Amino acid sequence: MDTRTPGSDTIVEPKWWPDRCDRVALVLQGGGALGAYQAGVYQALHEEGMEPNWVCGVSIGAINSAIIAGNPPERRLERLQIFWDRITSRKIWHYTPDGDVYRKARNFASTMMTTALGQPGFFKPHDMNPWLSPAGARSATSYYDTGPLRETLLELVDFDLINQHKMHFAVGAVNVLTGNFLYFDNKKEVIGPEHVMASGALPPALPMVKIGTDHFWDGGIVSNTPLQHLLDQEDKLNSLVFQVDLFSARGVLPRDIQEVQARYKDIVYSSRTRHNTDVYKRMNNLKADLYKALRKLPDDQLSDAERATRDNLADLPEITILQMIYQQKAYEGDAKDHEFSATSMREHWLSGLEDTRRTLKRRDWLALPEQGMGIVVHDVHRERDY
Repeated sequence: MDTRTPGSDTIVEPKWWPDRCDRVALVLQGGGALGAYQAGVYQALHEEGMEPNWVCGVSIGAINSAIIAGNPPERRLERLQIFWDRITSRKIWHYTPDGDVYRKARNFASTMMTTALGQPGFFKPHDMNPWLSPAGARSATSYYDTGPLRETLLELVDFDLINQHKMHFAVGAVNVLTGNFLYFDNKKEVIGPEHVMASGALPPALPMVKIGTDHFWDGGIVSNTPLQHLLDQEDKLNSLVFQVDLFSARGVLPRDIQEVQARYKDIVYSSRTRHNTDVYKRMNNLKADLYKALRKLPDDQLSDAERATRDNLADLPEITILQMIYQQKAYEGDAKDHEFSATSMREHWLSGLEDTRRTLKRRDWLALPEQGMGIVVHDVHRERDY
């Protein structure tokens, strides 16, 4: 099997990939502190020897993606652990009694400390509050300074390695002036820490990031899933995609104001994965039907353009998407994405690890669709295809 990364002469040598698979992709949604779940997903893949050759992320997913793409396989897990240990190193309580009420109180205390102090190695409060800063001042457009994140990225990520194209890497961001969503892709431009920081610059907490003459914010304010970037590729590569979401579109009816805020955030930031895959399926079916119709006609009845379309549609890629969605704990509220305690981080990481291990046991799920089927989606939490 040729596992040559598109746009590169480098051969990625995974220990195990499904038959006929040209690409294993890790697609990581934004979600702040919940991003440790994605690190657990990667750990399970690493243990299985299923190293991706494509990573694409938004916000915290962009940071995790950069750490994965910016390190050789044998160092990725270690660097992810260093990052998550560092940004969750502040001690909250020395002891938490058992029970949801105490855990909610502890999480609230953790959130208040993040609000007041920022997070080590990630962001810190500006010296002056933006409401008191004059217009145009560096501190006037955000509450926090992400200088610590830049230093962390430069320490933990080898950007030269990312720019060697050994792995396809892309992160999503939004142009502040135009409102246009775009991807910084290492196949198209040289990637630096600013591109990753721009993808995670969620306003008004974090400052916009200047790249060239433009300014960028977190891609999640327009689209919190990078799946579409992969589906839009025209490379015709058969793909196994791990779509890792941190907010669930499905939930329960809220019973108090905190649950209302949490549910609202879930709906706003949840991935449009199912919508995107449904649209992609319909488009794929239409392409397959068009190909079958064109094949029935003799060449002399087709124009050059119609023959070119027929030939182009003869090799549609097969794609399997494994949907991984973090499942919120009963004691987590609307601040779950900025509750950076070490205890919560370890819980999130373990959830991703266990969900992925359970998914990888389903070898039938890892197989690519039969030729002509186009796309199949599996969801470990729904135990059925859709």
